[in-house]
Amino acid sequence: MPASVIAERIGWTHSGSILRTKVAELRPEHRGVDPADRLVFRPGQTIQCDLWFPAAKIPVGAGQERILPVLVMVLGFSRVISAVMLPSRQAGDLTSGMWQLIQGLGRCPRTLVWDREAAIGGTGKPSTAAAAFTGSIGASLKLAPARDPEFKGVVERANQYLETSFLPGRIFASPEDFNTQLSEWLPRANSRRVRALGAKPVELFEQDRQGMMPLPPIAPPVGLSHRIRLARDYYVRLDGSDYSADPKFIGRFVDATASPTEVVLRCDGEVIGQHARSWAAHQTITDPFHVETARGLRRFFQQQKHPVLARHHTDGHPVQLRALVDYDALFGVAFTSQEGA
Repeated sequence: MPASVIAERIGWTHSGSILRTKVAELRPEHRGVDPADRLVFRPGQTIQCDLWFPAAKIPVGAGQERILPVLVMVLGFSRVISAVMLPSRQAGDLTSGMWQLIQGLGRCPRTLVWDREAAIGGTGKPSTAAAAFTGSIGASLKLAPARDPEFKGVVERANQYLETSFLPGRIFASPEDFNTQLSEWLPRANSRRVRALGAKPVELFEQDRQGMMPLPPIAPPVGLSHRIRLARDYYVRLDGSDYSADPKFIGRFVDATASPTEVVLRCDGEVIGQHARSWAAHQTITDPFHVETARGLRRFFQQQKHPVLARHHTDGHPVQLRALVDYDALFGVAFTSQEGA
């Protein structure tokens, strides 16, 4: 209840500041208690996940700089930290990052803990992409309650540790440079002594790892994906940038997939385009071979000549009539000499 409402209810006629000061002293005595349970983690059971957004702007090419998300994952039992910078917070990029870090562990934790990140569980239920990923690796997904950062306090403290111990004084030339520096620093971070554990994370990692599940025999579906019919300009747009495809496949459906490092275009399983992924926005990435192929196809189309028969319309202007053999060739009809006679 605001202090102004309290003043009205009790008929306060003196200075409002005096009442506000007194109310501020009394409020803590009447505020409810919100106890926090102490969590105990079993080896291999839990890994907490979160996105950290370092304030440093990273050059991504084409004169652009961006603040990019860093996926941070921390094992609950050993407190081993894994992290990687990603091009976006879309579901495909998050699953790519999770799979990369889990592969680095060599085994799969049994439960992934996330907050209500939009691409993971923004509605309070696991998203389709998140459920498919965790189901493919045989793990469960646990979403933190709304407005309860303490639920995943292990990874929140890791984010703060990265902010204060890794980031200061560093300059990054690109996302690749950021990930290189981060991967070189993490072994030292995981070798520090954690007071709550009474040990170093690397000393407990093998015990934690033995409690995990084996990696699945087949890699889960990760990355961005898009299906589109290839237009005449033979480019496919993915995450705000355009990538060229083989123009011989114009008019057919193309499946585009993207990892954080690569974009692959396929038609009926055949690779028709492969490019390094651009982290800059509004870029056009072209394979010179595709341009040369398009030039040849255009030249051939323009030089095509078909035998025609001419006749005149009733008003006198000439009308072109295709030869019947053109239709035979179009529909794959072949006559023998006897049939032709």
